[in-house]
Amino acid sequence: MAWDYPDPFTCALSPRADDIDGLNHTNNAVYVRWCEQIGWAHSEKLGLGLGDYQRLDRAMAIRRGEYDYLLPTFDGEALTLATWLVAGDGKIAMERRFQLIREHDQVTVLRGRWDLVCIEISTGRVRRMPPEFLAAYMAQVVRVAVPRTGDPLQ
Repeated sequence: MAWDYPDPFTCALSPRADDIDGLNHTNNAVYVRWCEQIGWAHSEKLGLGLGDYQRLDRAMAIRRGEYDYLLPTFDGEALTLATWLVAGDGKIAMERRFQLIREHDQVTVLRGRWDLVCIEISTGRVRRMPPEFLAAYMAQVVRVAVPRTGDPLQ
């Protein structure tokens, strides 16, 4: 697949009947839910799950989320969602990107990005990432200045 960045963490998806809205395509909120699910799955693969967040009293919270809905998807279509960590200051902030490709024609149907900030769960205040976050997340940051696209819609 023509991924924007190298070495994606991916998940195969397919919209179900209850994901389809009144316009007969996948509801936009479903894509947001999928991004949340793959973000957690990627974090868990890197060794940090919800239990770790609670134990450390730290979390990476979404400060800003953006989604570009490029093309609709439909009930039963085979899709692959990818995610990457593409930036991080090594202190409090990271950026996560998403790309959703429709398998039958290899077209990108969605791109998304989250600006993440480390917070102390008990207070909600911004705090420095603990060493466990730095070790798990910063080692995965993709070192690419400009994404590869080839997509005229970007």
